[in-house]
Amino acid sequence: MSDLNKPRATETAACCCVDVGTIMDNSDCTASWSRPFASREEAEAMLASLSAKAHQVESEPCFIAPRFLPDGDGVRLDVDFTFCCQAETLIFQLGLR
Repeated sequence: MSDLNKPRATETAACCCVDVGTIMDNSDCTASWSRPFASREEAEAMLASLSAKAHQVESEPCFIAPRFLPDGDGVRLDVDFTFCCQAETLIFQLGLR
């Protein structure tokens, strides 16, 4: 039997379902975001907006690690949002779309 056809313990053949733990195993709880801005003030305003969205999702305090880097005549905002679980990370990421 090839690996493609081999049943997995977490799959249910009757309904083609997969256990959520197979997809979301809490191994990736950090969402990274990056964008250039014309000024530091614009970047800080975006950081405040993103932080507010993260706080709406969190069940425990989200660790927010911003970095403001020179980028030509402006500044680049790189920020990592680390949540306590992968589900919150996914909800946050989907909320940014």
